[in-house]
Amino acid sequence: MSSIRRRLLIALLAGVTAALALSALSTYRVARDEANALFDYQLEQAALSLREGVLADALLSAPIDDEQDAEMLVQIGDLGGTRLYLSRPETDMPLHLRPGFTDVSTDEGLWRVYTAQARDHMVQVAQPHSVRDRLAADLAWRTIWPLVAVLPLLGLLIWVTVGRGLAPLARLAGDLGRRSPAALEPVRERDLPEELRPLVGALNGLLGRLSQALESQRAFVADAAHELRTPLTALSLQAQLAQRAASEAERATALAQLRRGIERATHLVEQLLVLARTENQSAAGGGRLPVRLDELARETTSQLAPVAAAKEVDLGVERLEPITLTGDAASLRTMLDNLADNAVKYTPRGGRVDLAVFRDGDDAVIEVKDTGPGIPGAERERVFDRFYRVAGSAQTGSGLGLAIARRIAAEHRGSIRLDDAQPSGLRVSIRLPLDKPA
Repeated sequence: MSSIRRRLLIALLAGVTAALALSALSTYRVARDEANALFDYQLEQAALSLREGVLADALLSAPIDDEQDAEMLVQIGDLGGTRLYLSRPETDMPLHLRPGFTDVSTDEGLWRVYTAQARDHMVQVAQPHSVRDRLAADLAWRTIWPLVAVLPLLGLLIWVTVGRGLAPLARLAGDLGRRSPAALEPVRERDLPEELRPLVGALNGLLGRLSQALESQRAFVADAAHELRTPLTALSLQAQLAQRAASEAERATALAQLRRGIERATHLVEQLLVLARTENQSAAGGGRLPVRLDELARETTSQLAPVAAAKEVDLGVERLEPITLTGDAASLRTMLDNLADNAVKYTPRGGRVDLAVFRDGDDAVIEVKDTGPGIPGAERERVFDRFYRVAGSAQTGSGLGLAIARRIAAEHRGSIRLDDAQPSGLRVSIRLPLDKPA
């Protein structure tokens, strides 16, 4: 499992370590440059002192064995290139006749050499580069090692500091973990760090939407239970009447009423299931695919044609344009079926129902027109409420068809509108935004 504290500790320690490494490298280079300048000055001064007054002593003295002086090599020769003196005979050091500084490579490594001319002699003082590098490394290490020594303490400090910085997040997780499933009130943003407020704000938004969804679900269950109680009670009474019928004619009449009651209850349950399925698909954000709206309209017309023919209602299509929309085909088919079924149901015998699918600007428009009694203007908004039915209606529907249609249209970013049809009846118009070309 990924840990923010561990990741921050590793990142910060890696950054500090990299900074120390760069600092050590920079310190080493500066120390090496300073050491080179200092040792060059020493070589020059040593060569000049030999040139000025101690040549005879140098020529007569034995090779230098002192450990401190052994870091330098003295060589004296004449102007013809003949070596007269070498302080370290075991070192193969060529004699240079050109005055000044020179880097010389030998079997023992690279040497720094300064040559000075003294009348008829040449004086050379040399020093290994390794001595200079060692001194520079010692200087760099003495500068860096205190920082390296406190690196573990710095890691502990980072660990504690990051832990204290993440403490509000741990407290927030603890508060949420102690909540009951029914506790959907917003999380308090007071005393929270600025970095946590966007997270808490998004969480509060989610809790608010979840509270609304649960409240809507509770209202739906209560309304469904209320709506189902009446038809189930009626079915029970009709069954009792059938049992008590004194004649076959009375029994047949009671059974016919019982069958119609079962059909109405079945239709109500089917509509409830459709509404629940629609809401679940909305919450789950179901996959969307290209859908041909004109083909859905043809399927709906073909499916309801026998019902319309039995009622002597002229069901047909007025205008169908080939339109493809990205959406949920099952939901859109349910919406069309509900609207067309309502239109056929409320249209009297000899009436007419027309479906149309066409494009209007950037929208696809679906229209269902009928020659029925229509809906009064004052009730055209209320009919979209669940289980609401127009008073005095000759039909006993479930009151869910238009609610389902509006829900599906909204899930496709569309709208639904009720208008008067010409010359009479109701026109239901649904506008769905089309996909914009890439």
